[in-house]
Amino acid sequence: MYGTVARIVLKPGMGEQFLALWREIDAQGFPGRVAEYLYRSDSDPDELFMTVVFASEEAYRRNAESPATDVSYRRLRELMVDDAEWHDGEVIFAHP
Repeated sequence: MYGTVARIVLKPGMGEQFLALWREIDAQGFPGRVAEYLYRSDSDPDELFMTVVFASEEAYRRNAESPATDVSYRRLRELMVDDAEWHDGEVIFAHP
């Protein structure tokens, strides 16, 4: 398995709008996705952490390089202070 962890900082007051847009985009599906989580920080409600796990690095790369993913990210980006901070890597342990 392979995936990414991202730190996202929203513009003040954009939390609900971001979540609504996230749900809309998520409903389209991501081929090869195994799991996905979006966390809101306790210390700052405008700071989010996202994790997405894919069945393989290949599935992850196909998603990351997809033009549709770029369009979706640009829509989400309008609600962010800056670009998301991404950390990609191989999943070496998982406990369902």
